[in-house]
Amino acid sequence: MAKKKQATWGGRFSTGPAELMLTFSESVSFDRRLAPFDIAGSKAHAAMLAQVGLISARECKAIQRGLSQIEQQITAGTFVWRRELEDVHMNIEQALTALVPAAAKLHTARSRNDQVATDMRLFFKWACGEVDQRLAGAQRALLELAEQAGDILIPGYTHLQRAQPVQVAHHLAAYLEMLERDRTRFAAVADAANWCPLGAGALAGTTLPIDREFTARQLGFVDSRGRPRVTQNSMDAVADRDVFVEFATAAALVGTHLSRLAEDLILWASSEFDFLSLPDAFCTGSSLMPQKKNPDACEILRGKAARLQGNLTTLLTLTKGLPLTYNRDLQDDKPPIFDSFDQTVLALEVVAGTVQGTVFKPEKCAAAVADPALLATDLADYLVEAGVPFREAHHVVGAVVKLAETSRIPLNELPHEVVVKLHPALKADWVDVFDLQRAGQRRRGTGMPGPRQVKRQLTRWRRRLSR
Repeated sequence: MAKKKQATWGGRFSTGPAELMLTFSESVSFDRRLAPFDIAGSKAHAAMLAQVGLISARECKAIQRGLSQIEQQITAGTFVWRRELEDVHMNIEQALTALVPAAAKLHTARSRNDQVATDMRLFFKWACGEVDQRLAGAQRALLELAEQAGDILIPGYTHLQRAQPVQVAHHLAAYLEMLERDRTRFAAVADAANWCPLGAGALAGTTLPIDREFTARQLGFVDSRGRPRVTQNSMDAVADRDVFVEFATAAALVGTHLSRLAEDLILWASSEFDFLSLPDAFCTGSSLMPQKKNPDACEILRGKAARLQGNLTTLLTLTKGLPLTYNRDLQDDKPPIFDSFDQTVLALEVVAGTVQGTVFKPEKCAAAVADPALLATDLADYLVEAGVPFREAHHVVGAVVKLAETSRIPLNELPHEVVVKLHPALKADWVDVFDLQRAGQRRRGTGMPGPRQVKRQLTRWRRRLSR
């Protein structure tokens, strides 16, 4: 028995695709989430067709009314998706035509190529806003934890070795900066997506008298002054996947930032550090060892970072060798984008929940930051203020540190008569350097971890995040 012809493009084929080909080539299983954007695009396209006289006003109203009915069905979960129609576009169009015969005219002057490009740009504009909300939520959670930590000090680390004392709030504020850059990147992606490709057709536009600027206005593809923004090259409009890569890049950087935060939390929650306690709601236990409290949420966050980086690599590899314009390979550009969106939103919500339930342990932090070696650099600064060149001061303090280690005496408890032999600039007040309050107060420059600067930065963040 001959197979049924494909309804949307089967005119020049004697049979429809094989069942295996249908399974292999369908995209409706994942691109149907574009339905709200596809319907919005179709409504705007119908309005434009009526505006230029290619369909009547009555036909336009019937088409738009039918599209609203289908949207209601999709929202209610009663719409029947048909795999043989391949994708979200043809499923909606076929269902619409069954409701409204005039909908047979809806595909006038457009192709699925410019249709999906428009759908995805609408998706990106919406998705960037959703991600931005979650980024702001994670920032607020971090800010609240920083404010709760107050003046708690911990060692800052380089090479995972204790380096210099910093306020917990200052450390957490570093992640506020990272997430703010992420917000800037997603805003840039939304702006890059804000160009309407509808009207580019399959690749060469159309001979029909369409009004692309009208459609752009209808869909909100406008600049800050309300002027329409339409793509300027029909081939680039349907072949371009830069916004996909930019979105995936921004998501991968969020994942990287969250992974670094997760690693800090994992270390700080370990018995070896014990600076804080993570919330039970975002930890799990061991099936064998009853004493365990595992930081699973944080560990999964590190894994999500790898997944987001993989999605970016997929898109770069997918597009690197494609000739202009559309190629069916590009059907696979959507799963990594949808996954990057879903995982980024989920990860940010988990971070906010984890941070909100985190509690620092002041006594444990104080014990760790009591190591006088953390202020060895301050001793070098002391010598610099006495006129000693920094390289020489660095060498002298290194000798003081070595003396303390070999003597097994804390740095600030070395006898002055012994220390002064290392350099005459080490006066009797050299031990005053090893005062944490003094060290903090002297770090007054912009962006430094002194109490006044930290308070100033937290105030700035509170103002920024309350908008």
